[in-house]
Parts: sequence; C-alpha cells; structure tokens
Amino acid sequence: MEYQAQLRFLRMSPRKLRRVGELVVGNGVDEALDALLVTPKAAARAIARVVKSAASNAIAREGSAKIKSEDLFIRSITVDSGPTLKRIRPASMGRAFRIRRRTSHLKVVIEARRSETDRRKT
Repeated sequence: MEYQAQLRFLRMSPRKLRRVGELVVGNGVDEALDALLVTPKAAARAIARVVKSAASNAIAREGSAKIKSEDLFIRSITVDSGPTLKRIRPASMGRAFRIRRRTSHLKVVIEARRSETDRRKT
C-alpha cells in the first residue's frame, strides 16, 4: 500500500532539493531520517519533515497495531518546480536586472514492506 505527503510552494530551488532527495530514495524511513539528520544541507530539513508526515499518514490510516515505522521505505521522492517569483535588482546607469526566486513542490511516496510474520501467514 502506498502512502504519501507533499509540501507545496517551498521557497527553495528544485535542483537543491533533488540533490538531497536522491540520497534517501529506497531506504527505510528510519534510516532515511538518520541520514537526513546529519546531511549539512537546508533541503534535508524540508525533506525530513515531509518523510515524517508521510510515515504518520501511513500509521494513522492503517493503525499502529498493523504497521510499524520499521516496515516503511521510501518508494519515490518527486520534486517539481513551482511558480517563480520575479524580483528586480537595480543596476548602474538606470538598468534593472531580474532575480528569479524559485519555488518547489515536494512529494514523498512511501510503501510498506510485508514483515516476516505476514509472509508466513500466506
């Protein structure tokens, strides 16, 4: 079963988020949070927040008796670009340079692995 969480209009460029997101795809939720905790990038905090939210969504939907956080792993992290905020920086001789402040939409999909006890029952 898939569970997801998303963060929209994050004030960080998609390129920065994708670099950190590639580190944790395919890992378990606990391992990913540990890796993000020691990653010295600002994007790691935003991704950790969304991973925690997705894990909470999974546990809330299925119940804590059926699913544990150890059984969850990150299936995919999708980073799309959001709207770009256009700003102006004054330059010499009356000119103006454009500054593009980029935003992102972050989506984390996690999936539950079947535990050993579930495999034995079937």
